[in-house]
Amino acid sequence: MSKAANPPKQAKNESRAHSQYLRTSPRKLNLVAAMIRGKSAEKALIDLTFSHRRIAKDVQKVLKAAVTNAENNHNLDVDRLVVAEASVGRTMSMKRFHARGRGKASRIEKPFSRLTIVVREGEPKVKKVKTKPAAERKSAAKKEA
Repeated sequence: MSKAANPPKQAKNESRAHSQYLRTSPRKLNLVAAMIRGKSAEKALIDLTFSHRRIAKDVQKVLKAAVTNAENNHNLDVDRLVVAEASVGRTMSMKRFHARGRGKASRIEKPFSRLTIVVREGEPKVKKVKTKPAAERKSAAKKEA
């Protein structure tokens, strides 16, 4: 008389890793997460290695953990892994105060973030660039001249 088992939270061809309490705001972390979404895991690791943002090292650690989980726990091919999801959320905020004039104080919030990265076996999505047909480009060039 027990309950049925919970369904798995991820598909058979994907793996995830997450980190809580990353010391940066979610808005800044989302810029780095957006940089790697949809890319192959190998390309994403290279981009994070050469990123100038401080939090990129922590994102790189989480991505490496997701790739390692995929390899060891799910027997997925590392060369075919793609960053399917990179979601960012808020966690807690440290509250501090800043002394102001006339005996007053103002509040300073130091936010923390959480990051979840899901890697999936498959092909990376390539963005298609829309180009105009040759006839339209020639007519546009004539109008400008």
